[in-house]
Amino acid sequence: MHQFEVNMDEYLPLRDVVFKTLRQAILKGELEPGERLMEIQLAERLGVSRTPIREAIRKLELEGLVLMIPRRGAEVAKISEKNLRDVLEVRRSLEELAIDLACQRIQEEELETLREAQKEFAAAISAGDAMEIAQTDEKFHEIIYSGTGNQKLMQILSNLREQMYRYRLEYIKDANKRQILLVEHEQILKALSLRHVQEARLAVREHIDNQEITVLKNLKEQEENDVQRKVSGRRNRVRGD
Repeated sequence: MHQFEVNMDEYLPLRDVVFKTLRQAILKGELEPGERLMEIQLAERLGVSRTPIREAIRKLELEGLVLMIPRRGAEVAKISEKNLRDVLEVRRSLEELAIDLACQRIQEEELETLREAQKEFAAAISAGDAMEIAQTDEKFHEIIYSGTGNQKLMQILSNLREQMYRYRLEYIKDANKRQILLVEHEQILKALSLRHVQEARLAVREHIDNQEITVLKNLKEQEENDVQRKVSGRRNRVRGD
């Protein structure tokens, strides 16, 4: 069983600290897909009562990171092909709208902030830390959202971001794709700086399409590996190994 600990924050209520801790554990794979979330065990591991654990699990369910199974309880949700496609269909449309509006409205100082964010993203890729890459990737896109000047769109994308984070991290875990990600960001930045709407929309669409292709490929490989492990386990039991 993976070990993780709660990092207390004097500015946050305990339930929010527990929520952030469990959320991070799920995103990092310390709590694995399909793993049951037992309130008593989690409370003991984190040194808290069951109440903030229960509240955190409810919030994680709303984010789609946890499933409530009848007569079984809570467990970490598996990344499914259907959920991925549903989320990316919405993200693709919203990102194209955002880049369209940003091409028209983004200010020069915001473009400069975006260039700095791209440098941070490149540095994170060089360092190779997946969580840092995910965070700097998220920051890059948020600057574009802000450049739209549309508060409602920013709010919707912010809500979607929580559901996207897990897929973003799953994509970034594939080290072979990180340089491609960097090039895609450069294409988006260049088109946005020149205010070429069609080029920017195409760059954003390609960015999301590549994410979908890669994550689906990884999911299928994981499923095949799981099947092989189960078959191997059954053979070993039959032989008495």
